[in-house]
Amino acid sequence: MFKKLIDNSAARSPWLFHINAGSCNGCDIELVALLTPRYDVERLGFKLAGTPRHADIVVVTGPVTAQSKDRVLRTIAQVPDPKVIVTLGSCPRSCNVFRGSYSVVGPLDKYVPIDVSIAGCTPKPEAIIDGLALATQILKEKRGAK
Repeated sequence: MFKKLIDNSAARSPWLFHINAGSCNGCDIELVALLTPRYDVERLGFKLAGTPRHADIVVVTGPVTAQSKDRVLRTIAQVPDPKVIVTLGSCPRSCNVFRGSYSVVGPLDKYVPIDVSIAGCTPKPEAIIDGLALATQILKEKRGAK
């Protein structure tokens, strides 16, 4: 009985953990803007987690750099399964304008499977909310399959 109650409440309030893999901070600013009163994604149940061990959804911004690669992969590994990995912006998926740089070893999908990709440089807040809603649906499906 309590397990079902906990599972239902956890499905409605996913916790996000944000990882900056070497971004220009444009996507980071848009993600943080979602927490302000204008968009207030906490009313939809989204909350930023302080540690990856409490997160359900990982949001990655920026191209994966040589310096950040090991830390990004170690942090993603700390998120308990089932987890959903979301890329925010063009950089984690294609490296965008940073492609070919001596310090860029991305894209992220060379190292981990990506569940949701939110395109744009930088994506609009509405697109981010839509992508997070899709990530929540995928998380619910993964939990159901467990």
